[in-house]
Amino acid sequence: MTGHDFAKRALIFGCGNILFGDDGFGPAVAKYLQENYTLPEDVLVLDVGTSIREILFDLALSDQKPQQIIIIDAVDHPDRKPGEVFEIPVDAIPPKKTADFSLHQFPTVNLLQELKEHTRVEIHIIVAQVQELPEEVRPGLSPAVAAAVKDAAAQIFGLLGFAS
Repeated sequence: MTGHDFAKRALIFGCGNILFGDDGFGPAVAKYLQENYTLPEDVLVLDVGTSIREILFDLALSDQKPQQIIIIDAVDHPDRKPGEVFEIPVDAIPPKKTADFSLHQFPTVNLLQELKEHTRVEIHIIVAQVQELPEEVRPGLSPAVAAAVKDAAAQIFGLLGFAS
């Protein structure tokens, strides 16, 4: 990414590792948005895989900031059903996740907190409840999470201010 990309109105980051089952939800939604929606030039959608931390760090240091960041990720939340799509506010990410650096967890929360508290960037974290995260390499989403891709894309399109 370049500083010019940070000046876009909205940045949408699909996070996750496509080699580990439902962890590939974020990249799947990013791909779906790119292939099925006509987005304006001031909206950038990227499959960032597991490199969100580096991008957020660069963004935090950049003089240019987008108006909106939407992060798409998979989550394992005990009170949700597989494939359920919901938004998690930055402030509501469990404290135990703030230092979690595994490939199956949220991006660095302190960078998101910094952006939220010290800039005017609007941050949304859209997640889907996983059915399972395999211990070994196993590409492909579970049926429940695959079905959630279209719903998440529609929700994101709405966050951008468009009717789906």
